[in-house]
Amino acid sequence: MPEITTTDQLATFGKAFGDKLRLSVLRVLRTESLGVLALSEVFGMRQPAMSHHLKVLLQAGLVTTRKEGNTIFYRRALPPANSCHEGIIRAFFTAVDRTGLSEELTKRLNSIQQQRAEQSRQFFVRNADVLSKQQELIADHGLYAEGMTILLGQTSFPASALAVEIGPGEGAFLKTLSQQFARVYAVDNCQTMLRCSQQRANDEKLDNVKFHLGEIHELDNLNNQCDCIVANMVLHHVPSPAAMIPRALALLKPGGSFLVSELCRHDQEWTRSSCGDLWLGFSPEELSQWAEQAGFINCDAQYLALRNGFQIQVRRFTRPA
Repeated sequence: MPEITTTDQLATFGKAFGDKLRLSVLRVLRTESLGVLALSEVFGMRQPAMSHHLKVLLQAGLVTTRKEGNTIFYRRALPPANSCHEGIIRAFFTAVDRTGLSEELTKRLNSIQQQRAEQSRQFFVRNADVLSKQQELIADHGLYAEGMTILLGQTSFPASALAVEIGPGEGAFLKTLSQQFARVYAVDNCQTMLRCSQQRANDEKLDNVKFHLGEIHELDNLNNQCDCIVANMVLHHVPSPAAMIPRALALLKPGGSFLVSELCRHDQEWTRSSCGDLWLGFSPEELSQWAEQAGFINCDAQYLALRNGFQIQVRRFTRPA
């Protein structure tokens, strides 16, 4: 096989970037992970045509794939570090991201996200009373909570610090946050689960915790005010995990911390029906990429081996001071 030269690679980039639709696909995949059927729906075109465009982008190294069950999901690739092409790709991505999305594309994307969110929400409504037993098939809360507590203890916060927990579930981690922070917001989009965490907070007399039914993008009043945001085993239930990360950055003060405990990528499909998982975990590289794209600094990481072949990553990302 002939060696691929820099000129060849530049020509491949030129072909990939030289189409308006492919530029729009790259813009959509900035914070989305979508299969070919979903992308065809978003752009209102037939699957074979969309598959062709994705093949061109994949050959150019501008998108990457991950397989979950029978579906292949596409996401935008991270520019290759320390290569002669890194600057070119970053410049193109920056230009693409400034173009924005049409009202119609945004509407179709929102529809897909709402379908995913409703699927997750309905699972928690149906299984609230047995959820802890089902999730213990993957990991006992105490295992990853300990790792998160250690990260909190290694981080300095002001006396008046504000923390937000996304998806508190049954509220098992709220006491830890209540003891360390002056104020705590607990945000969940499922009313049934939020009531569970409220009841636990009442039983434990946690009087500095406020509860919000909805999503974190509704907390505009807290922009640049939060010292810490916690997401315990949440991202694999979120319709668009990559899109949540820049929202967390917007809430944090400069120097604030985003703490994440999350499943490493696995292939155990039963978690979808038994635990309501939308995603089969994420590789550490995926989380690092999304955090870097959002503007976070990648800091501490701990990896915990669990029963049934699962592994959990406990991560800390910080907003630059």
